[in-house]
Amino acid sequence: MKDKTSPLTSFMKQRKMGLNDFIQKLSANSYACKHPEVQSILNLTPPQDVELMNSNPSPPPSPSQQINLGPSSNPTAKPSDFDFLKVIGKGSFGKVLLARHRSDEKFYAVKVLQKKAILKKKEEKHIMSERNVLLKNVKHPFLVGLHYSFQTTDKLYFVLDYINGGELFYHLQRERCFLEPRARFYAAEIASALGYLHSLNIVYRDLKPENILLDSQGHIILTDFGLCKENIEPNGTTSTFCGTPEYLAPEVLHKQPYDRTVDWWCLGAVLYEMLYGLPPFYSRNTAEMYDNILNKPLQLKPNISNAARHLLEGLLQKDRTKRLGFTDDFTEIKNHMFFSPINWDDLNAKKLTPPFNPNVTGPNDLRHFDPEFTDEPVPNSIGCSPDSALVTSSITEATEAFLGFSYAPAMDSYL
Repeated sequence: MKDKTSPLTSFMKQRKMGLNDFIQKLSANSYACKHPEVQSILNLTPPQDVELMNSNPSPPPSPSQQINLGPSSNPTAKPSDFDFLKVIGKGSFGKVLLARHRSDEKFYAVKVLQKKAILKKKEEKHIMSERNVLLKNVKHPFLVGLHYSFQTTDKLYFVLDYINGGELFYHLQRERCFLEPRARFYAAEIASALGYLHSLNIVYRDLKPENILLDSQGHIILTDFGLCKENIEPNGTTSTFCGTPEYLAPEVLHKQPYDRTVDWWCLGAVLYEMLYGLPPFYSRNTAEMYDNILNKPLQLKPNISNAARHLLEGLLQKDRTKRLGFTDDFTEIKNHMFFSPINWDDLNAKKLTPPFNPNVTGPNDLRHFDPEFTDEPVPNSIGCSPDSALVTSSITEATEAFLGFSYAPAMDSYL
């Protein structure tokens, strides 16, 4: 039993590292560095945002290089509008907190990001891209919604839908794998969300179980749009090396231009993981895992239906030009026989009963959040701005770099 669980334990620890930490660890591993594909990948710096067409890193933002998306629609919003109750998530640049608005007492998930950390890693483009994509999510049932955003001198605040059914990864970790009907339901809702993003010429690029939440009813909600790539036309490509190691498509590893079919590869990897408990090419040896993604044939155990087998073979096709979805995008996925039990109109209307109900009792029910987050005290600095005496020139630069970040939708957006 010990031999069977150790790969899963190792995988879960590695999963939390993030791509930057993963690359750093990989570069320190002398054995891994000898692998030619790994050497090729390690030549790309920084790993989170490398445009292969342009090897020159972008200079830090200055007043003449402002990210300006127009005047704020919500100039009055401020941290003191909220009671920040619990930490419910953490990332490279800040935290996600459960917050209650003091005037209407509604609950929100507020993502609080440190500007200095973002600027230090030259990630402001990704943060603004996330904000841009969130603005377009109002009309889709399986994408997290942005209510508004605002900023202080040193922080950015996303005020988001509060989703408390837990990460798909959390439930998968507890149950090891899902039965096929449950996996099909989740895969269908994920595919619907990806298809919608593609219709807006957005490639998601970072599909993984940690970015897939369940709402209080058990429906899928995609979150975290920091790696989305905007303005990718149906036949368009991009070349940025980014994503999560277990889910990187072969063309990304090969540093080749890739298109929206990268999302269908990731859907295949997530579906495989739901059915089998681990990603399709996973290995504790990172160099071997990369080699598996590039060269190892897909191996499917006989405990799934022929339809599921056929779908996985289509989605996890190493040659993107032969991958399911290359010719007609979401329509090809929607029409696949694996999804024949799904009525897509009913699915998008949330008329299909989810196969699992998280059974949360209300907004204060945090049973599906990792205690690693919820046991952490809420920082006092989250709900206030720094003292004016502490506002340095670097904070001034941060403010200029994020001009136009704040946003409040028109009231009819919610109707």
